[in-house]
Amino acid sequence: MAQAPEDLMPLLRRIADALDRLAPPMRPAASIAAADAFVWHAETGTLDPIERVNRVDVALLRGIDRQRDILLDNTRRFAKGLPANNALLWGARGMGKSSLVKAVHAAVNAEGTARLALIEIHREDIPSLPPLLRLVREAGRRAILFCDDLSFDGQDASYKSLKAVLEGGVEGRPDNVIFYATSNRRHLMPRDMIDNERSTAINPGEAIEEKVSLSDRFGLWLGFHQCDQDTYFAMIEGYAKRFGLSMPADQLHAQANEWSVTRGARSGRVAWQFVQDLAGRLGKRLDAS
Repeated sequence: MAQAPEDLMPLLRRIADALDRLAPPMRPAASIAAADAFVWHAETGTLDPIERVNRVDVALLRGIDRQRDILLDNTRRFAKGLPANNALLWGARGMGKSSLVKAVHAAVNAEGTARLALIEIHREDIPSLPPLLRLVREAGRRAILFCDDLSFDGQDASYKSLKAVLEGGVEGRPDNVIFYATSNRRHLMPRDMIDNERSTAINPGEAIEEKVSLSDRFGLWLGFHQCDQDTYFAMIEGYAKRFGLSMPADQLHAQANEWSVTRGARSGRVAWQFVQDLAGRLGKRLDAS
């Protein structure tokens, strides 16, 4: 004989209580005014405030003067409520793309025009942009949305969410939001993928236009390229002076050059890794904040 619905209620309540105990507790959503930097967690729809941002001072970034000046000017205009562009920082690995975004954010906030929020969104969370934008729009605070190492492969269709946000969607980008992204790829997709779609399509232009056009939605394209030896040495000298790492210039250059040879590259990242090694050998502590 089947049980009556009212007889099942105690059992259903016990099951519901057990599921509640198994579920992880929800963290309270942080106010966008709680800090100057956040990480967006799409699974919970919350902003996690970052008390200490991993960054270097903008004055320590060498060999990217033009890119620095352009992004600083664009960010200052945004902070003042003036028109500004979304920015794509693309090019060689380790040349300071993400470091520049974080350093510019700190520099503009230090000027006192307006305290911008920096919100990092991970590449895999791009489809969750609409709820994040609604949250920032309602908060009213001006914010830089930052996605590091942005790229798309294969049949990945999440780029469509980003296209609608950058330009062309019904709602579009809120006035208090700007989007900065870094990528090793100028068109946010690998070259061989572009060539493959071009060669196998009936209409080669249309086959890749939708994906390649994503990068066109960024008003600023800032290219980063491998540095020469003089620029690499200038990076090393700037760090050594900033952190009080005393060593004769010729000896410093010789060790820095040997370090770059072992890494097979010269870049801002390689320079910073050498300085960390040097500081450790000299018994010095580094504070890059």
